[in-house]
This record gives sequence, structure tokens and C-alpha cells, in this order.
Amino acid sequence: MTTNVLVESIRSTLRSAADAERGLGAQAYLKSEMPSLGVRVPEVRRIVKEAAKQFPVTSVAELQRAVMELWRNAEAREERYAAIDLTGLRMVKDDLRMLPLYEEIIRTGAWWDLVDGVSHRICALLLSNGPTMTPVLLQWSRDHDMWIRRASITAQLGAKSRTDTGLLAEVISANLADKEFFIRKAIGWALREYSKTNPDWVRSFATRNATAMSPLSTREALRLLPTD
Repeated sequence: MTTNVLVESIRSTLRSAADAERGLGAQAYLKSEMPSLGVRVPEVRRIVKEAAKQFPVTSVAELQRAVMELWRNAEAREERYAAIDLTGLRMVKDDLRMLPLYEEIIRTGAWWDLVDGVSHRICALLLSNGPTMTPVLLQWSRDHDMWIRRASITAQLGAKSRTDTGLLAEVISANLADKEFFIRKAIGWALREYSKTNPDWVRSFATRNATAMSPLSTREALRLLPTD
């Protein structure tokens, strides 16, 4: 019952906040076949937070049902954003039972805004369950699905000093030859983010792989580093 009420509360509030003109612009920007309600991302998060407070779930299974209902039966993109936001509840932060759901979101979302929406969730699982998650991400880095490979590369964006540099190097190296823009961009993004914590490592990695890295990845990776 809580799941149904929670989901319906989120859906109805999203529709009440809709801005049709902005929705058309958002849909065009994202090149999405799924319509957009035109609700800004911070507002979606606020709506989800308030609904989760008003109709709290009491178990992981209950939360998963709510997420799957919002995700699988979404009629507007914001419902999928709301599904991702629900996975941010503290009760599932370190819970490996959420991994299959994150993988489903990545594979079926198959676009940067949705895939990147769960990158911090993957990072939290990695930091708390390294021995389990590391081989998963290594396998993902060689998956046939480009978005799964992107997720393996961006999985440590929030890790900072806890970054596993061996893992980072391996998932990136597995994709250096890929010509896909979203993979090359992800490589540069992951390295640029880590350069804020360990610039010497990033510069050394870029130097060692100078001939293999694309100009886009290299440019993004070194953007924050001083030039000689």
C-alpha cells in the first residue's frame, strides 16, 4: 500500500508542477522520444524527498518496488529522474541488492542523463563493498553495452582520496580504443575529477597513454592541470 501511495503522490505532484513549454525544450535538448513535463531537476528531487518523508518505505523490497514502478511505467522523463532519486535513500546506500536495479536503469535508460544519474550510487556500493564490486566493474568495462562501459568509467567520480587507481586505470585502458564520444568524454571526465585529488597520477597516466588516448579524453583529463 505504501508503495502505491508513494508512487502516486510523486506522479501527481510532478504533473502539478509541469511546464509544457519548458518540457518541449527539455525533450528536444535530450533528443528523447519520452516526453518531458518540464519540471526542473532540483524540483524533482524536492518532490521525491517530501513524498518519501510523508509516505516512508519500511524495507528495501518496498523501495525497489516503488523504483521499478516509476521507472518501468514512466510516461514522462521526470518519473525516471524520480525513480533514480528514490534510490538515494540512506537505507539502501550500501546495499548490494540495489545493483541489479542500477544495471537495469543503465541498460534501459541508455542515455547520459539517466546513466550518469546512478554513478554516485555505484560509487557508494564500490566504497562499501570493494571486493564484490571491483570484479563487477572490470566486467562492465568490457561489456557490449556502451552505457555499461561508461558506468564502469564514471563509477569513482565521487571517490576522491579513496579512488582505487588500479581499477580506474584498468577500466579506462579497456576503452581507450573506443571511438564513441560518450566513452571518450567519460574517460576525460573521470581523469579530470581525480586530478583534483591526485594531479601527478593523472598527468602520469595521460603521459603513459599519450598515443592511445583520444584528443578529447586528453584535453578533458588535463584541463585543470597547469601547463609546463
